[in-house]
Amino acid sequence: MSTPPPARRTAPTLEAVAAAAGVSRSTASRVLNGSSNVSPDAASSVRKAVTRLNYIPNRAARSLVNSQTMSIALVVPEDTIRFFGDPYFAAIVRGIAKGLEDSDYVLNLQLASPSEPSEKTVRYLSGGNVDGAFVASHHSGDHFLTSLSERLPVVFGGRPLGADTTANYYVDVDNTAAAAMGTRYLLDQGRSRVATIAGPIDMPAGIDRVEGWRAELGRAGLPATRLAHGDFTMTGGARAMRELLDAHPDLDSVFVASDLMAVGAMSMLRERGLSVPRDVAVVGFDDSPAAVTGDIQLTTVHQPSTAMGVTMAETMLALLRGEKPQREHILPTHMVVRDSA
Repeated sequence: MSTPPPARRTAPTLEAVAAAAGVSRSTASRVLNGSSNVSPDAASSVRKAVTRLNYIPNRAARSLVNSQTMSIALVVPEDTIRFFGDPYFAAIVRGIAKGLEDSDYVLNLQLASPSEPSEKTVRYLSGGNVDGAFVASHHSGDHFLTSLSERLPVVFGGRPLGADTTANYYVDVDNTAAAAMGTRYLLDQGRSRVATIAGPIDMPAGIDRVEGWRAELGRAGLPATRLAHGDFTMTGGARAMRELLDAHPDLDSVFVASDLMAVGAMSMLRERGLSVPRDVAVVGFDDSPAAVTGDIQLTTVHQPSTAMGVTMAETMLALLRGEKPQREHILPTHMVVRDSA
């Protein structure tokens, strides 16, 4: 006689969690939905019961009941190579994931064109497939993304360009002040012919960081003429550094609007036989892993990218709970001094 298969264990229900926590089903449901309208003691009891019973919410059932998808889109208006090659995006995504960890929401990646999302992306985001959207990069042509908040909750990583900031939620740093700080550091080292490799002119970070460099040189009574634009990539940084050296061979330092571009710039300086920092001092921006991977470790402006992602997630969860969080979060930056300057 064959042995019958073991009885299948019944998954714990929300009612079982509520009973174990000593609260009502509605209270347990509010805790699991992330509501703040629950006492700390009740919330703690429910979480302990969830852990003890190994309760896993039925996402599909919750979606039907709440008319929610329990998904949040992460929209990145960049090409695939830049998204997967830039440590800034990795840090932002890590922070968002950390901020969503205790919720039931999942991320849904949507890579879009830097100039304008495809019709498929527009249909997807407008068609009730997600409960909200993070936008991790923004270009001046992204008119749809700045108006997306009329359809669903949206949180931007970085100030949206050309948009009414009073109508959008975003997390950023003061890029102008941070770039001025990096430029002032070079001036304080005795450098007087300070160039810059700026970011794209269709992005707020690209615009604001070059303005900070220009303003600080103006305060020092120095000309802001040694300027080239890159694209936030290593190749773009090398190309811009070549352009600067051809036009301004007398430069003695360079403030670069991203660490990746700074690494590319230092490779071009080496190719031209120039020593960093003896001949040319270099300051980057981000304090990403790229700053410490080479032979010459990069002095840079620290941008708290992971913390920015966490704050984006916290803002989104508050919006999805029906709350009214702060619209603008500006996080602090600071200098990190290493070998290059």
